[in-house]
Amino acid sequence: MRPIKPMSERATMTAMQLQQPGRPLQAATVPVPVPGEDQVLVRVHACAVCRTDLHIVDGDLTQGAYPLTPGHEVVGTVVARGARVEHLQDGQRVGVPWLGFTCGGCRFCRAGQENLCESARFTGYHLPGGYAQYAVADARYSFPIPSGYGDAQAAPLLCAGLIGYRALRMAGEARRIGLYGFGAAAHIVAQVAHHQGREIYAFTRPGDHGAQRFARELGACWAGDSTQPAPQPLDAALVFAPVGALVPAALAAVDKGGSVICAGIHMSAIPSFSYELLWGERMVRSVANLTRRDAEEFLALAPRVPVRTRTEIMPLAAAGEALNRLRSGEVHGALVLMP
Repeated sequence: MRPIKPMSERATMTAMQLQQPGRPLQAATVPVPVPGEDQVLVRVHACAVCRTDLHIVDGDLTQGAYPLTPGHEVVGTVVARGARVEHLQDGQRVGVPWLGFTCGGCRFCRAGQENLCESARFTGYHLPGGYAQYAVADARYSFPIPSGYGDAQAAPLLCAGLIGYRALRMAGEARRIGLYGFGAAAHIVAQVAHHQGREIYAFTRPGDHGAQRFARELGACWAGDSTQPAPQPLDAALVFAPVGALVPAALAAVDKGGSVICAGIHMSAIPSFSYELLWGERMVRSVANLTRRDAEEFLALAPRVPVRTRTEIMPLAAAGEALNRLRSGEVHGALVLMP
């Protein structure tokens, strides 16, 4: 455990901030935040770089509180707690995911669908995120990290892992699973699906032989270009790439009664397709955010699989470069920023 150092009321920190959508991130010196009654102050050890961060920076998602500090796959140590926080302790290592606050009282929260909360606030979008040396987080949405994971290895579990897990749950008992886009989320969910005895078919960018080799290493029985037809009728397809044209392609690949699950928060326009692709009780649905149940279940499951994340560490100051690399599609696994 890293030593905890006391901070004065005037302490400052470095954060990589987005002033406006479409602008490069800028390093800023800002005050270390003070936790509220239900919050914890976390000294950030690692923060993975997610495609959602890219959508925020590029202006695909524009409802953030600017200037904003991105980052929602945060691993760090609790260094201060609000007066009402009792279940977390100073010095405890926690993870902070995308869903950062829910109201608890709207119709969705009351129905057990907190991921659809009408007043939800999201880490690294509405709330300052982990591209910084410190972050405050709602203690209800801060989760103990399994001890067998290093900081960098744990960080991708907080979104790529959680969203992949939720998408896989939506696939039900599907045996043949197609994964469209083999990045951070798919490389985690492939391990979970393989552990569960499912067949994995990985569809990558055309010609991305590195990603295809990586998929086979993680248990995929087939890996090829997303322009190719599936070698077997699929029971479900999980679409992680933000490419709308993959939806009709996935529908064409799934068998009657199968489902296509869109796991991203943003996607390019879905082209029109014939009703024949949907007929046969096929289904298209999306994954929205996550719940505390998802986090608790997945963080308990990951060590049992065991999920092993492939990560590349970059310094916090290189956040812009990391986003550029993710945008170009050259990342196999996950990039992780460390202050």
